[in-house]
Amino acid sequence: MVDRLPPLKALRAFEAAARHMSFAKAAEELFVTPAALSFQIKNLEEHLGQPLFRRLNRAVELTEAGRALAPGASDGFETLAAAWRAVQRLQDNRTLVVTAGPAFTAKWLAPRLFGFAASHPEIELRFTATLRQLDLDRDEVDVAIRYGYGLDEGLHSEHLMEEAILPVMHPELVARYPTVEALLDAPLLHDESVDFLDPPADWSAWFKANGIKRAPQSAAHFSQADHALDAALAGAGVVLTRTSLAAQYLASGQLEAPFDVGLTTRARFRFIRSASSVVRPQVVAFHDWLMAEIGKIPDGLEGRTLVDVETLRD
Repeated sequence: MVDRLPPLKALRAFEAAARHMSFAKAAEELFVTPAALSFQIKNLEEHLGQPLFRRLNRAVELTEAGRALAPGASDGFETLAAAWRAVQRLQDNRTLVVTAGPAFTAKWLAPRLFGFAASHPEIELRFTATLRQLDLDRDEVDVAIRYGYGLDEGLHSEHLMEEAILPVMHPELVARYPTVEALLDAPLLHDESVDFLDPPADWSAWFKANGIKRAPQSAAHFSQADHALDAALAGAGVVLTRTSLAAQYLASGQLEAPFDVGLTTRARFRFIRSASSVVRPQVVAFHDWLMAEIGKIPDGLEGRTLVDVETLRD
């Protein structure tokens, strides 16, 4: 058996034909004739010493050797394409692609971005607001702002900010629910976006941290943290939320956090960059701007009693 790799063109022809299970469709994708594509695959089969396809009357199917080769060929060309796109992006100093969760984008980033845009008019910002964990190289993303327990292996990861989870409400509700006990009868809003936390940082945990084991009543459940905050801003109830998301509303007095106890978790906000984008000028500029903005607003944690949810496990 020959150890050297076969010609790249022949492998590319095989990968396309195996993906489409059609020589005609593969030839169309690669802008060659079906005869030329068939010739490339025959060369590959000769190189290997066994057939990769069974040629049927109006179709083709993979042989055992073809089935063994197809996944690796597909992964190889996908990896090569991603690497090529990454190299091309290194030459682009104008575009910055950022991904963050919908709530952080809406409640933290969006209200402040005019400042970055004004300071860096040469940079074109593109945002992808999603809870899906994107692959920075494959999905052509320069920066990710993530919340959770992630290990971020192979990436440059930096802790962004300190925060806690605590009840916030419209100022008009503060007098109506002045104590923790009174809050048991309040319309409590539940943010399902943090249901992945283990142990939970929910209303039951917060009341337990205050020495109350009675099960609270919830008025409404929201899949997105920003929707739960919007409901609290409208006076619809009291939301247990992350101080990072509510910071601007607490600073402006639109919401208040009158209770002393806050929950902390092992989840963190992180600023993540791929190794190839660390020194890109637009990434450096965005990083420095973001860190400066974080430093402008108090985290609201000073003087509070912070309880690690790990200590509340039964």
